[in-house]
Amino acid sequence: MKNRTYNGISAPYALWCVVFIVAPLAIVAYYAFTDKTGAFTWDNISGLSMYTDTIARSVYFGIVATVICLIIGYPLAYCFARAKVSTQKILVMLIMVPMWMNFLLRAYAIMVLFEDTGIINNMLASIGLPPVHMINTSGAVIFGMVYNYLPFMVLPLYTSMTKLDGKLIEAARDLGATGFQTLRDVMIPLTSSGIVSGITMVFVPSVSTFYISQKLGGGKYTLIGDVIEMQFQTAYNYNLGASISLLLMIFILLCLFVMNRFGDTDEGGVMA
Repeated sequence: MKNRTYNGISAPYALWCVVFIVAPLAIVAYYAFTDKTGAFTWDNISGLSMYTDTIARSVYFGIVATVICLIIGYPLAYCFARAKVSTQKILVMLIMVPMWMNFLLRAYAIMVLFEDTGIINNMLASIGLPPVHMINTSGAVIFGMVYNYLPFMVLPLYTSMTKLDGKLIEAARDLGATGFQTLRDVMIPLTSSGIVSGITMVFVPSVSTFYISQKLGGGKYTLIGDVIEMQFQTAYNYNLGASISLLLMIFILLCLFVMNRFGDTDEGGVMA
């Protein structure tokens, strides 16, 4: 009886997975290994060698953005977790407010700030300082990634921090541990699940993003997401676009597998 009830409840979800997850993946795989006539071919896969630099740039930008988010997000999440409960709710709401705004509007907001005649350079000019060229640079692209995906780093870290027993930190300090030793030997191991979740949630969208690089990079820094969009929207080469998408999916799955292995910890934060 319980099995029938479970199967009945899970049936809609299973159908949803088949229709909107399994079937699209199968279609992508089909196009990746066929040509425009539907014949099997390896040409699409071998053609990926043309985009080695683009893939490397995407991974590099994703790693840099993820590291910056971790450096900013870890102490920020700690401050959130150590605040009063009522204050925590306000702080979490504030970190989530930008996410309520459309992704396109957030990109344009950064453009308004970073343009040569934008708000920041106008402020510099008002105090007699020379303008700084920020738009259409790699730094602007990475900043856009950090700005958009920082909440995805802070929230899992904040969840782990709220479960952290403050007495353990006090005990470590009483036993003579320095601040760095406490961070390395106590806090990081006990919040490793939040770190792994945050890294995954920031790195995956950073590698696959495309709109940020177009608007903040001025088309100078093509990422793998830009190539996929171009193949489907401009070149109409669905087969090559599908092969690049398949490569990106495999790469993301490998990253998730590695992150899950590092995040396989017990309650004490020690690797199982």
